[in-house]
Amino acid sequence: MAALVIAFGGCSGKPDISAEPTSANATNVTLTAEQQQHIHLYRVEPLEFHKTAEVTGTVDFDQDQATTVLAPFSGPVSHLLVSLGKQVAAAEPLAKVESPDFATAIGTYRKTLAAAKAARQLADLDQKLLQRHGVAQKEADQAESDAVGAESDRDAARQQLVALQVAPEIIKAIEDGKSTGPVEGFIRAPIAGTVVEKLITPGQLLQAGTTPCFTVADLSRVWVMAHLFAPDLAGISTGDPAEINTGLSTNDVSGTVDNISALVDPDTRSVVVRVVADNSAQLLKKNMYVRVKIQARQVSKGLLVPVSAILRDTENLPFVYVVQPDKSFARRPVSLGARAEDQYEILSGLKADDQIVVDGALFMQFQQNQ
Repeated sequence: MAALVIAFGGCSGKPDISAEPTSANATNVTLTAEQQQHIHLYRVEPLEFHKTAEVTGTVDFDQDQATTVLAPFSGPVSHLLVSLGKQVAAAEPLAKVESPDFATAIGTYRKTLAAAKAARQLADLDQKLLQRHGVAQKEADQAESDAVGAESDRDAARQQLVALQVAPEIIKAIEDGKSTGPVEGFIRAPIAGTVVEKLITPGQLLQAGTTPCFTVADLSRVWVMAHLFAPDLAGISTGDPAEINTGLSTNDVSGTVDNISALVDPDTRSVVVRVVADNSAQLLKKNMYVRVKIQARQVSKGLLVPVSAILRDTENLPFVYVVQPDKSFARRPVSLGARAEDQYEILSGLKADDQIVVDGALFMQFQQNQ
């Protein structure tokens, strides 16, 4: 401001007799010919551009690549086998649980195996006797029905062992009639990824199917939830490219608009736009606040002016200084639309061929407010 005051010296005093004719409107700003050499003007004209929205956003897991691990069986936790941030493979043990569910499930499977075998042998025998008229058709049909029911119970018991994540070799030993000894219960990772939440502690009693134990997520890709208001939302569509700045690195993270919410947030009156971002460098963390710049692929046309031309009044309303026929400069309120890089779209207040001040406008505002 001091440099501008020196450059525009004399503007706040009595006008120079060599100045251009003053405007009839006393509120306009007038400059001498020498002072006008220190300002730059811009002629407004229609241009094609790509709208850009710069907003805040919040990082979240990609919910298509993250899962909460529920306790598959009941019992107290005996050991935790992983720590937060550990990379795990699918089916890798996460915790050990002392659960009576295993003994019950193994016993049930042994019983149903024997019952199904006996029922099948009886049904096959009745079929042979039926051919020799040794039993009635009704008895043979009942034996076959009993065998099918027993085999269904056997298959359901086996599926229960699979649901409890009993190792395949143990299931095979049971089917071969071998002793298995005590079977330890392990909570296993359903997918490969990173352990991002640990929700249980040793000694905690788990309830099958209801107690959340861990959250495992693939962090190579994340969601960034950007909040856009109506003026910024116009022209934005799925597939538009986005750049995400964390403020912690000079490198922006690239992303793509994946979804635009159909609802307006009742508290903020904004619309959530979901950006899918590559996170192979692990720069984006859950709940991190970031800056998101989304550029529309759709081409728009309108009146654009440089950002440096826009000033704000005491009520924070935007305006520009427009050159008048008498060479003075009048304050003109404008309505701003979308931003395109270092320019603003003007929705109202200016027309094609208007000339506005882009450099020196700040001093003109200071002078006019004296």
